[in-house]
Amino acid sequence: MGKRKTIYDFLQMKKEGKKIVFLTSYDFPTAQFAETAGLDMLLVGDSLGMCVYGYEGTVPVVMDQMIYHAQAVRRGAPNTFVIGDMPFMSYQSSIEKAVENAGRFLKEAGCDAIKLEGGKRIAGVIRALVDAGIVVMGHIGLTPQSSGQLGGHKAQGRTADLAKLVVEDALAVQAAGAHMILLEAIPPEVGAYIATTLTIPTLSIGAGPGCDGQLLIVSDLIGQFQAFTPKFVKKYCNVAEVVTNAMKSYCADVRGGAFPEEEHCYRMLEGEEDKFKALMKSGR
Repeated sequence: MGKRKTIYDFLQMKKEGKKIVFLTSYDFPTAQFAETAGLDMLLVGDSLGMCVYGYEGTVPVVMDQMIYHAQAVRRGAPNTFVIGDMPFMSYQSSIEKAVENAGRFLKEAGCDAIKLEGGKRIAGVIRALVDAGIVVMGHIGLTPQSSGQLGGHKAQGRTADLAKLVVEDALAVQAAGAHMILLEAIPPEVGAYIATTLTIPTLSIGAGPGCDGQLLIVSDLIGQFQAFTPKFVKKYCNVAEVVTNAMKSYCADVRGGAFPEEEHCYRMLEGEEDKFKALMKSGR
């Protein structure tokens, strides 16, 4: 088992051109799998609202939910860099509230860093978190918590003028002191430009191959989430099909009397069956 990486390791990986492999995780077993597979970073994302709880989006997720799941992920992946995702309204109302909530990820769940959405408009919050000693990952481009203002879950920066605004957000996040940045659903040319312009590591989720690393939602990667599949997703297996077929086989076996069989049953100790029958017959 490798030693847990730090922000300095990721900075060195950027300098050396080594790609950072990043994945979401919401529970103990998935975190175990990820650590065994050798992931560099795990994000306990507010995407659990859709992937775990069945919400229509991420907005309903609250801090306590995020802490519970972050605690489980940390137990499952003690040697992996874990980032807690700040849910909607956990950092927007005041800087004091933002610092308090971010601190919970470190104090209660043992996370190594936090992530929050927004560019120029939250630069002051990022600066305050960094001043409090917290490792911060920014998140710009498509920001799901404010997708209503963006007209839905749509790619961003697809014209020159809009791409310039994305770049300005990236520069503002870095200037505020963020240690890393996530770029979501922007053209690869814009992602590559930001990656080469910034000195901090850039992670892509739908921002092309030119970034310093890649993030996928684990429920998309394994084919578990069925509601929709974003363009940037590559499915590496289809868990939904495998599990559904297994459940269908189980239904058929139970209804047809094929399960359980002798090998699935516990037998009484030698001589105890006759004693049991005698006791039941006597009514005692």
